[in-house]
Amino acid sequence: MTDLTTLLEVGGPVAALGGGAAYARAKHPGIYWSTFGLPISTARLLGSYGSVMEACGLTVAPSRLRALAVKATTRREVRPVPPRRGIIRPTSTGLRLRLRLAPGQEPADVAASAERLRHAWGVHAVYVTTVKPGVVELRLVGFDVLRQVRMPRKLVSGLLKVPVALREDATPFVRDYRTVPHQLTLGATLSGKSMYLRHLVAGLAPQPVALVGIDCKRGVELAPFAARLSALATDPEQAAELLPALIQEMEDRYELIKARQGLAPSTPAEEITSDVWGLPDDERPVPIVLFVDEVAELFLVATRKEEERRDEMVTQLIRLAQLGRAAGIYLEVCGQRFGAELGKGATMLRAQLTGRVCHRVNDEASAKMALGDIAPEAVSAACAIAPERPGLAVAGDSSGGWSRIRTPYLSLGDAAETCRETAHLVPDLPALKPFRPDVPAYPVESPAPAVQPRPVTD
Repeated sequence: MTDLTTLLEVGGPVAALGGGAAYARAKHPGIYWSTFGLPISTARLLGSYGSVMEACGLTVAPSRLRALAVKATTRREVRPVPPRRGIIRPTSTGLRLRLRLAPGQEPADVAASAERLRHAWGVHAVYVTTVKPGVVELRLVGFDVLRQVRMPRKLVSGLLKVPVALREDATPFVRDYRTVPHQLTLGATLSGKSMYLRHLVAGLAPQPVALVGIDCKRGVELAPFAARLSALATDPEQAAELLPALIQEMEDRYELIKARQGLAPSTPAEEITSDVWGLPDDERPVPIVLFVDEVAELFLVATRKEEERRDEMVTQLIRLAQLGRAAGIYLEVCGQRFGAELGKGATMLRAQLTGRVCHRVNDEASAKMALGDIAPEAVSAACAIAPERPGLAVAGDSSGGWSRIRTPYLSLGDAAETCRETAHLVPDLPALKPFRPDVPAYPVESPAPAVQPRPVTD
């Protein structure tokens, strides 16, 4: 009886601890990782590192000097040598460690064994990146960071840089317009495309940047940000007037660059430039980011007259995509569907959009249009996105690399409030003043009436 009572006294806390760990793993994976997953995975890694590397074929035969030293000092068997392991660095989402590859190994050998390492050490995923020749970094992710997105505390910031989503390896996905000037973003209804666009606008609003919008859904997506927009077109007719103004602004900026190039022969070479970023700060025009939502509406026509207007707008968009970067004009083209059947110029426009982000789409052809020409293997990943995970997308660029990303939640009210608070940052661009949207007046709460002093009487 005494033994049973003792067992019950000990088993109660153990059962409670196990139940708490199971609950934390299901509902709060970050807390579970910090308390249980991190020490368990670290112990597995330290205890099985050599045997796991040997099982994965990541070991090499020891040198003759090493073999002779082992035979001379011990009676142990001379075993293959694994890559030299660096210090294990724990993070809030996993582990990081560096490996110095043995002679004859390459990073692709380690990357090919990433799935085996994941199972051996009990983590969610393993990612391999090259640090320098002969050194790779293993990033072990302890849980699915895309299930409940929480952006890292330290984020990359700077002009035209917006940390807009989280990658599956727990690093931030930064939309850098200086590196990737133009981008195509696709997504079906309720796929999270609007949330992605919302983060971009809210992230650019506090920066010295001009924001221009073309929203052919009568402005329902971009109108809430009107306080921060320098121009807004809500139908194809207005877009047909706005695009020539942007083309003229681009040509004026090229004239400014050409005037700067016509300097004296004694001018230092570093002062001669071919784009606006080489101009002095006091002469450099403000960057312009053009958001085009529902780009298919610009292609669809019903009459011959609309077809001529469509051809003009598509030509102007292609010119902006080809020549706008040097003038400080960047494109963010969004839509539900994008394909060659939209008409003349669709494929040519896509070829100028370096960045690609594909949310859940309704057909494989849209995924191929977004990713097929830069990363064919990413098409299947985009087609496998479930409707239950809005905001999940596949991001790639012309380098061929791609990764899964997910945008955190940002309410429309918070994004619109950010635009209202930064409305004073709207730059003065005379060419875009006719297209400046009307900002509705928001009611301001009147201050409480002052308390009137009561006269003192006898």
